[in-house]
Amino acid sequence: MIRVVLVDDHPVVREGLGALIASQPDLDVVGVAPDGRAVPEIVARTRPDVVVTDLRMPDGQGVDLLTELRRHLPELPLMVLSTFGGPADVASALDAGATSFVLKDAGREEVFAAIRDTARGRSVLSPAVTAELLRSRRAPAGPSPREREILLLVASGRTNQQIARHLRVSEATVKTHLAHLYSKLDSPDRASAVAAAIRRGWIDLQEP
Repeated sequence: MIRVVLVDDHPVVREGLGALIASQPDLDVVGVAPDGRAVPEIVARTRPDVVVTDLRMPDGQGVDLLTELRRHLPELPLMVLSTFGGPADVASALDAGATSFVLKDAGREEVFAAIRDTARGRSVLSPAVTAELLRSRRAPAGPSPREREILLLVASGRTNQQIARHLRVSEATVKTHLAHLYSKLDSPDRASAVAAAIRRGWIDLQEP
């Protein structure tokens, strides 16, 4: 029996998906949470074989949850089940420690198979996610709106803590965005990233 903890901030999705998973004879939903706050305690109590979580939850909790679970339970398989599968979302999830990334519009059998494979330690990416990643590698990557916002805040001299407070996200989320920016800009630090962004026309320091 594969023991599953399910995390999703939408009640209808959470309840419906939980019922679907529980309908499978080899899958058992041993814990359900509406956000990431209670998950560490649920995981410690239920000892699941896999955690299935949404990515976009309030205050960046999806990425934070993946990061925390991966840090404290490095062997625990983590599967993201998300509506959004853009390159930035997938990169954030995988960088934070997700084992698999599956879209919510996948068929139920595909979702069940992904849960089983992830629980066994196999990485699963939805075909649409794989295709989007390949397209993004072929095209020059510009900043996402949030990355551009963070670049402007970095250029203004704010620290990660100040940026997190201003944007109402966690410092871990800010660090993840900065890591993506360093990679896109081929820059090793904040100052060179800002300089490269200005050269490429990504930001204008005269903006209000």
